[in-house]
Amino acid sequence: ASPDEEWPEAEKAEKLARGAALKWASGVFYRPEKLEGLGHYRRRETQRNSSIQSRLKSTVQSYLEGVSAGLEQLRSAAQEVQSVCQDLEAARWALLDSADHFQGLQQMRELMEEHVQLASVVQVLPQIFSVHEVFSHILQLLHGQRLLEAHVELMMVEQLRDDILSQLHLRGLSSAQATVLSYFGGLQELNESLAKQLWDIVGSSLRLVREDPVLFVTAVRIIEREEKIDDTLLLEATFLPPGRPKGWRQKFYQVLQDTITGARFHAPRMDAEGPGLARHLAALQKDIVSELCVVKDLMVQCVPAHYNILSVCTATYHQALTSHLQEILREDLDKQGLFLLLEWALRVYHSPEMMGHPDLLPEVDVSPLGPLMSSELVDQTERRYVMKVKASVFEWMQRTLEVEFREWFREEEPETDHQGFFQSALPAIVMQMLNENIQVASLITDSLQQKIYNMALEELEAFLGRLREALVQCGKEHQQDRAVPKYYISYLLAVLNNNLALSNSVSSLHPNTACREVPTSLQAALDRMQKKATQLLLEELLLDLQPLCLQLPSRKWLSGSQLVGSMCEVIDKYAKDFSRVRKPVFTLLLAESELLVASQYLRALLQRKMVCKSREERGQLCHRLLQDATQLRELFCGLGLDRSQQSLEAVFALRELICLKDPALLSLEVVGFITKYPDVSDEHVSTLLDIRGDVSKEVRHVVLEMMAQHPQVLPEGYRPIFSTILVPVPELPFCLRKGKCA
Repeated sequence: ASPDEEWPEAEKAEKLARGAALKWASGVFYRPEKLEGLGHYRRRETQRNSSIQSRLKSTVQSYLEGVSAGLEQLRSAAQEVQSVCQDLEAARWALLDSADHFQGLQQMRELMEEHVQLASVVQVLPQIFSVHEVFSHILQLLHGQRLLEAHVELMMVEQLRDDILSQLHLRGLSSAQATVLSYFGGLQELNESLAKQLWDIVGSSLRLVREDPVLFVTAVRIIEREEKIDDTLLLEATFLPPGRPKGWRQKFYQVLQDTITGARFHAPRMDAEGPGLARHLAALQKDIVSELCVVKDLMVQCVPAHYNILSVCTATYHQALTSHLQEILREDLDKQGLFLLLEWALRVYHSPEMMGHPDLLPEVDVSPLGPLMSSELVDQTERRYVMKVKASVFEWMQRTLEVEFREWFREEEPETDHQGFFQSALPAIVMQMLNENIQVASLITDSLQQKIYNMALEELEAFLGRLREALVQCGKEHQQDRAVPKYYISYLLAVLNNNLALSNSVSSLHPNTACREVPTSLQAALDRMQKKATQLLLEELLLDLQPLCLQLPSRKWLSGSQLVGSMCEVIDKYAKDFSRVRKPVFTLLLAESELLVASQYLRALLQRKMVCKSREERGQLCHRLLQDATQLRELFCGLGLDRSQQSLEAVFALRELICLKDPALLSLEVVGFITKYPDVSDEHVSTLLDIRGDVSKEVRHVVLEMMAQHPQVLPEGYRPIFSTILVPVPELPFCLRKGKCA
């Protein structure tokens, strides 16, 4: 093959070089004057080629020398490998030749191991033979409370036993283990005796750390030794001797916790009510603080830091108290007992008087342990407390109501305040009782205060209902004999003043001073109470006015009598009584009395209608109506009732209809009249037209038609006056069957 075929890359490189040279030459000698430097360029390129060739030769020479050295090393390595293989082969044949001699060495090895074991047994034989003597010595040490020395010897015996058992276990001689355990059987009793003393010491730890901490520290050291032995054996995990792990540290915690809970919380059942429970909780508070101070100041110094003894004791007290409070709550506690528990668990427990005591801070922190009582238990206990308070409030209110009812029948007037208004002690008693319960509840939680507040309003509303029923009963007895009670009106006025005092005081019960609204249902109960007392007073006024109203209208009244004057005297007498109530109620009574007088006056005029026989008689009637209405209006104005609040204006308006001279204008006047008094009916207008005595059928028909064309709707806030007056139905002509009506 040609060199070009053997080295195609060389041919390619040469072509590239030629192309590059041509490109360079065409770029340099593209102008004729550049050909003058051709010789210079030839010499420069010749020198550069010589330099490149010399470097290439030097490089190739160094490569060749390296390859030569490598080949020499490979040749030497191959020779050495061949020599090693020959030596290994010779060693293999030598080992095969000496295999028979190794069997003898194995027997020698077994004999040596047996000799070593026997030597070990011989060494421990004195210890094994002296085991029971050691047991007796350990027992003596335990009786003398030399616990550390006793525990050292006990550990040595245990170590001896465990080593023997371990060897037997490794050789699979399990049958011999029973013999060893029987021989060392006294260890179990000694362990139990030592443990009993340790737990007695731990059980008395709170006393010992104050009197003699050495014994307690000794117990802790022994427990820690045993704990280290347990950890070592558990890590090796090859063989666990009998009774391991002992877990004495965990037992230490358990005994300490049992001691705490048993001493304070498993005592005989104490009095769960009143002072007994208060004394029990006070004793718990004092003892727990005292014992935690001992743990913090003394016991912490007697145990390793990783025991966290203060946290353990704090958590134990907390959990024990939680269970103890639940046990107490299972009893049927009275309201005082429930309040004491709530206050103690929610306020006292976290206060500076107990867990927040300066001597305990900052090391003692119960906040991570959660509340003594869960939110569900607190809510349940609060509801039980509210029910107890509700029963107590009901009982007190019922007694107050009974006393109040008896006072109504006394032979003397009710007491008065400094302004002369009638009153009784009922509002003060009721409000003081409710307010005290609400304020007491505020010492616990806002939720309890709100529950008591809601209960108080419910009980007050129910009380007002019972008070109203008592008032109705009193009214019935008074109807049977108006002399009983003797001061019936005075006590009704006192009831109104009491009701007003309750209404003004209710808002002060609300826990939130910014929210003073009275609930709708309670306000309705107060209004019903006021309405009933007002109604009974007006009934009394009506009974005294009725004999006078029966004389209306009459010819004697028309001719001029002192009938209305007598009515004014009755009204004035009642107004003087009404002045013994506070102004809002006094104004209401005046307005209701005026409405009663106006309606009775109009009722008498419309029901016992008097037909005017002449114009003179009609004028006389108008004059009488004017005098009566004016006299009554001036009376009520003098009493303090504004004319705009009076219903007597209806008498003046009715008089205008009667005084109208031209009956043809009645239709227009009647429209104005019914517009002002929309509760006027057709029967009322017909009766008025009859009283005039000069209205023809045609005019009556026009008037009634006009009323039909102008139906009226009662506006909001309108005080009806005519709708309460029923006029007699006109008598129809009587007809026989066989005759004809005229």
